[in-house]
Amino acid sequence: MTQSAKIVGKVEYRGGDGPAVEIREGPVEVSISVADATLSWVDEDVHGSAAMPIGDFRRYVKEGKIQLDGPLRVEA
Repeated sequence: MTQSAKIVGKVEYRGGDGPAVEIREGPVEVSISVADATLSWVDEDVHGSAAMPIGDFRRYVKEGKIQLDGPLRVEA
């Protein structure tokens, strides 16, 4: 199950061992499991997605950099 959210601050993810990549501000769809959160978005014709550890995701929410539309819903 996904839920809507909005990136409103500096949010980064790391693809494997590569450098940190910033997710642009704006609306995203979030799918949350016990281990990680997957964020997906559309930027004009480009579709993007990123997975991050659930601890990082919760920190971004707590810091107000990710604003959820509704309560946090975690998939089992």
